[in-house]
Amino acid sequence: MVFPQTPLDVRTELQIGGVWTDITTDVYSRVPIGIECGRSEESVRTNPSKAALQLNNRLGKYSPRNPMSPYFGLIGRNTPVRIAVHGGNSYLNVTGQNNSGASTPDVAALDITGDTDIRLDATLDRWVTPAGAQHTDLAGKYSTAGNQRSWMLQERRGRIYLEWSANGTAILSATSTVAPAVPPSRRMAWRVTLDVDNGAGGWTVTFYTAETIAGPWTQLGAPVTGTGTTSVFASTTVLKVGDATNLSYSKPAGQIHAFELRNGIGGTPVANPDFTAQTPGAPSITDATGKVWTMATNGSIRNRHVLFHGDISSWPTRWDLSGNDVYVTAEAAGTLRRLGQGRKSLDSTLRRRLPSHAPLAYWPCEDSAGATQAYSPLAGVTPLIVTGFDFAKDDTLGGSGALPTVAPGGTMRGRIPAPPAPSTVWAVCMPYRIDGTPPVAEQEMLSWTTTGTARRWRVVQSATATHLQCYDAAGALLFESGGIITPDVYGRWVRLEIKATQSGPNISFTLRWTQVGGGSYPVSDAFAGTLGNLSQIDTSFGPGLPGIRVGHITAWSADVITSAYESADHGFTGETATDRLARLATEEARTVALSVYTDPSIPTTRLGSQRPADLLTLLQDSADADGGILYESKTDASLAYRDMNSLYNQTPRLVLSYTADGEIGPPLEPTDDDQKTRNDITVSRASGSSARAVLESGPLSVQAPPDGVGVYDDAITLNLATDDQPEPIASWRLHLGTWDEARYPTVRLMLHAAPHLIPAVLQLTIGDRIQITNLPPWLPPGPLDLLVQGISHAPDQYTWDVELTCTPAGPWRVGVYDSADLGKADTSGAQLTSGITSGATSFSVTTTAGLPWTTAPGEFPARIVIGGEEMTLTGVTSSTSPQTFTVVRSANGIVKPHSAGAPVALARPVVYAL
Repeated sequence: MVFPQTPLDVRTELQIGGVWTDITTDVYSRVPIGIECGRSEESVRTNPSKAALQLNNRLGKYSPRNPMSPYFGLIGRNTPVRIAVHGGNSYLNVTGQNNSGASTPDVAALDITGDTDIRLDATLDRWVTPAGAQHTDLAGKYSTAGNQRSWMLQERRGRIYLEWSANGTAILSATSTVAPAVPPSRRMAWRVTLDVDNGAGGWTVTFYTAETIAGPWTQLGAPVTGTGTTSVFASTTVLKVGDATNLSYSKPAGQIHAFELRNGIGGTPVANPDFTAQTPGAPSITDATGKVWTMATNGSIRNRHVLFHGDISSWPTRWDLSGNDVYVTAEAAGTLRRLGQGRKSLDSTLRRRLPSHAPLAYWPCEDSAGATQAYSPLAGVTPLIVTGFDFAKDDTLGGSGALPTVAPGGTMRGRIPAPPAPSTVWAVCMPYRIDGTPPVAEQEMLSWTTTGTARRWRVVQSATATHLQCYDAAGALLFESGGIITPDVYGRWVRLEIKATQSGPNISFTLRWTQVGGGSYPVSDAFAGTLGNLSQIDTSFGPGLPGIRVGHITAWSADVITSAYESADHGFTGETATDRLARLATEEARTVALSVYTDPSIPTTRLGSQRPADLLTLLQDSADADGGILYESKTDASLAYRDMNSLYNQTPRLVLSYTADGEIGPPLEPTDDDQKTRNDITVSRASGSSARAVLESGPLSVQAPPDGVGVYDDAITLNLATDDQPEPIASWRLHLGTWDEARYPTVRLMLHAAPHLIPAVLQLTIGDRIQITNLPPWLPPGPLDLLVQGISHAPDQYTWDVELTCTPAGPWRVGVYDSADLGKADTSGAQLTSGITSGATSFSVTTTAGLPWTTAPGEFPARIVIGGEEMTLTGVTSSTSPQTFTVVRSANGIVKPHSAGAPVALARPVVYAL
């Protein structure tokens, strides 16, 4: 990628009346645009991104309340703005709309009927279609019109999907056995091969991923096979990328960089458009095979690279004394700012979930202290009239706000509307909890009325048994169940569930106790009668039930209790951090979009119950518990999350040389201070136990100087699922807080002086690893490994400065089983038996603690360090201390003599990931 150095094509657009409008000519260059995103070096949470720019307002265009402005009524608070640079690599822009992509006409070369190899390279806004939406088209030669199905490539539930037809009508398909891990850069290449005859009487589809279409390719999951050989129909339909079929599937949004279709697995390309080297705006292009690709109505070749996407919340107009210089100093902010302004708590998980399943009646009972009745959020359902209810007393049900306790003899009565359509089933559910001594005599637990033969239904329960009693219209006992042995339902939250069904002349029922987060215990029976409809909850709690707590009482005309309550009743306790973030984003799709970057095969931290809180707090609490980074997308108004696992053992996204002209701008200054030092850490689980980790010895320990640095303590409460989680998290945070390395808070790049860096810088994402080589002699030997925590841009006509806010990447280098570099455990203590010269290649080492060093040949070579000099250890002799080490000196460019007693250690001892 080469950008013209003078001038830089920086463009600013406002979304005016729903249309992106270029306002670049009104943006003053006298004050360079400033863009900041990510988090500051000392912050543990991401700050809202922001952009500052100055607009020419002499004509009053950017005064929202000026009726003479052409934008009157179209701009105002939170008007979307984006800032981009134009130049360098192009791409096929796809918008998520129909007719978005490119196509080439059918020719004989595209009519592959045998083995097929399909490859796609893209940077998409969403690699995983949101829940409830259709699967996403990516490429295909596929049309249902006239049965012209050949094949199509799609994303389905995050996995790669291939569908093909042997005759244009009947279809076969294969889905990758695992989902690919979407990288934070959002760029990924997918490859699918179809072996139509695998030699075993069947077909095989194999899936691969890579960083780009250039490879190398890594197989994704296991191959998928089917019985019987197959073929691919030679349809006459066009070949498309983007909007690839005539079906109503979702369409991709983002950038498509390249596509390949090969005849045979690894065979000759028959179509291979490379969109990266095309002229922006070109209506058509020709690929290397001679195929002409035409852009669709909503597809185009572009070279716009977005640096910032946010909202302008205010338009302050200023002017000089002459009144000739009138301008708006606008500051835009990202999505986090907007989310941080609203502090309304989301309802409890039960309150959010249950209405979506269409109950006939629902009373959450989450009313405030002092309430005299229980509100219903359902239209047409009157409040639950109660006596003896003391609201907002118990908050131990994970999926609920605080619920009432009920005094002995308390009552509740509420009308249940008739079902909208005739039904042969109804159900009632009441979560409850009884602590203390179970009642000896039977007590009424729940009672309701119906319009059927059994007008009144009662559940009465004692410490050992339960009866279901049904009475007719005259009040006579119509049916009583035998004594049902009550399961362990005391001292915990339980759902009491009753389902009844009309089964011919009989009413069949199931009485069920479901422990919240535990087992379920059903009992079924039947008696003669007509079911009728539910009409009223009418319960007088037995006087032997002191302090029973109840809430989220529902009535239904369908058997949906399990699906309605399951997991929501305990607030999704045990849900992983990434699953919770994705679920919240789906539930709150009108408020925020969020992409999760994780390896689906590696589970993230399990969380405790989701309590009522505002959306941003819930999102950030999930990120805090997992230890990953929640940040804003720079390309659209969405959030992104990269889990902690994605920070381990990264390949550098950007490699810089200190000595290369223009790659590193001044100053590159190490900071050796105590800003990040934490050597005494306590981690507590919300509503649970805690654990403490302390570094007792070493240069950053709690010992007083010079043996340590003194106590730097910290304490944090996290929303974790179980009490065994705080201990490893405390140890990991201690590892991060006692990493003994200088900080390089800022790395400055001057892209106008080193334009070859621009492609990699544009791909940088918060949390990426960078590396600086060829460090000057006054700094410790490199390379210098850093994690990017924040990115600031200052693009101007003739300069483009970028500042990267960084922290050390070293603590995120963790152990890998059987790795020669990352899989070796250090000894507990070793030192030189006697001093050595700068030329010594063999010397004696004494073990001072723990076991001696291994002598197994397979463990070498290994990297050791003595006094800052790294050496390559090629062998150890003697199985007891002292031992003889054979080395190659100066592995890191340093060589010097060392004194007797100098510590000997592995240069990269294994670090156990959380």
